[in-house]
Amino acid sequence: MTSIGSLACVGIGMTLGSHISPRARSHIEQADVVFAGMSDGIVELWLKEMNQDVRSLQPYYQEGKSRMKTYREMVAAIMAEVRAGKRVCGVFYGHPGVFAWVPHKAIATARAEAYPAHMEPGISSEDCLYADLGLDPGARGCQHYEASQFMLYRRCIDPSAWLILWQIGVAGDKSLKRFSTGAAHRQVLVEVLARDYPLDHQAIIYRAATLPFQSPRIERVALAALPQAEVGMADTLAIPPARPLEADAEVRAKLAALT
Repeated sequence: MTSIGSLACVGIGMTLGSHISPRARSHIEQADVVFAGMSDGIVELWLKEMNQDVRSLQPYYQEGKSRMKTYREMVAAIMAEVRAGKRVCGVFYGHPGVFAWVPHKAIATARAEAYPAHMEPGISSEDCLYADLGLDPGARGCQHYEASQFMLYRRCIDPSAWLILWQIGVAGDKSLKRFSTGAAHRQVLVEVLARDYPLDHQAIIYRAATLPFQSPRIERVALAALPQAEVGMADTLAIPPARPLEADAEVRAKLAALT
């Protein structure tokens, strides 16, 4: 009897060994093939303790190579094993559905070809940010954008809520070939932010801890100083509210009339 391939894309959270769920671990242990999209080689070694056939996706990355081409090659490698009748598990740090094109595309491709495929959530950098910064998104509201998208398109920003910009280390990159951009690109980002925020407004450069002995990066910096700050691909910019909430008298009056 020919076995039918399947795909599970799971998240193992941000911090090594601390965030993995029992379901994610079970998928890893029971898979015929595991593809690992990790941010650290130590994490790949840890995965190999759970499954003998762990294949790193990192070699697909190359300086000067379009990340979209890299991502398509990753999906092709994953699907080749699914089509060969294997139980395949794609393992990704954080949440496999957050800032992760490959898991979404691989699952969509597998389902389109009638293979069982699903996603198992994980603790994301966003979850860690809320905990590490003591930020409750329900208190003032929270807006999330990828930094380059935020720069390239006009968005309606509410400065009375938090603004979270992801991947500021590659802010302004349209080529998808860079692993970092420089101070000049971040200066353009600051100019965009200056439409809604004063330049002396304090923001937070944040990076979640990925190893148990690490501490998260929580560095406060004025927006004007952001271009000179040292940032990497894993860094996030969290901008606190710059103005108070504005009451809507008209809506309040309508609600009051209902009581």
